[in-house]
Amino acid sequence: MKALRYYGARDVRYEVMEDPLPQSERDAIVKVSACSICGSDLHIYHGHGFSDDVGFCIGHEAVGEVVEVGRAVNRLKIGDKVMLPAAVGCGACRACLSGVVGLCELGLAACYGLSARLQGSQAEAVRVPAADSNAIVIPDGVTAEQALMMTDALATAWFGARNADICPGSSVAVLGLGPIGLMAVDSAFVMGAHAVYAIDPVPERRKFAEASGAIALHPDDARDRIREATHGRLLDCVIEVVGSEATVDLSLRLVRRRGTVSVIGVQQSRRFAFPLERAFAAGLTFRAGTCSVPEELPTLFPLVQSGRLRPERYISHRLPLSEGGSAYQLFEQRKAGALKMVLTP
Repeated sequence: MKALRYYGARDVRYEVMEDPLPQSERDAIVKVSACSICGSDLHIYHGHGFSDDVGFCIGHEAVGEVVEVGRAVNRLKIGDKVMLPAAVGCGACRACLSGVVGLCELGLAACYGLSARLQGSQAEAVRVPAADSNAIVIPDGVTAEQALMMTDALATAWFGARNADICPGSSVAVLGLGPIGLMAVDSAFVMGAHAVYAIDPVPERRKFAEASGAIALHPDDARDRIREATHGRLLDCVIEVVGSEATVDLSLRLVRRRGTVSVIGVQQSRRFAFPLERAFAAGLTFRAGTCSVPEELPTLFPLVQSGRLRPERYISHRLPLSEGGSAYQLFEQRKAGALKMVLTP
């Protein structure tokens, strides 16, 4: 099959690799109909990978059709149209059955496309371990592109907003307006936010946020503008979607006393001088972490089916998988209005 393979910093190649094969009777093989590039894929693309492997297939967001199932697969059948959440677990322990695969009690939690341990989904086909749990049939009323956005991006945005303790009437800031940040803006409004400040240096991305009803600000102006607008009170909730020391620090400076900061940006630095004394004195709630997609889907499916959330509107480019290298370049450079890049084998 053909796939996008990682060989080093900014070296992603469209190449032939071995077809995926079942490794267990619980596995399934899915023919990929569409995959997409996540912001966290850029960490690998920049050479700051999660392993020392090279030559593995990257990517962790995909939808497709089941073409092979093992004898122990009971819920899926050949021909099912499925979505593949970014991370997998054993599918049998209490944590996995509750949707929190990152806490897999057998230590089998993994994410597609971080190493050769579990090959990625930016390919013509992908092996799905414990497929009854880790492949989800796309429900009626949800398009394939909407499902693709829910395999990681929308679920992560919703998780970040939920962790920010947003409630009706809240004032919120979202730092970083890539696809996940823009979906976090929408999520905040659905949760009842009264005002959402959307912060990013890229003018085109601020315009997207304004179209959703947000107050768009450049990072250099954000603190003074928000302090003035709130008469010094600052904001109830902040969602950080970048993962840099500067944006985490700004988040902590935008939140009011007893407010909440939710960090979902994948961290780019090994250490961060957390201002514990200031956070303690202000009584802040600080949460950080990654989303477990299956945990969020029962809430997100009806919101997408009803049109309350429309994540597909942040798809900016639809390209063949063979142009994956160019898609990564566009996404990295944020050129031509690049937001969500969808690739089709």
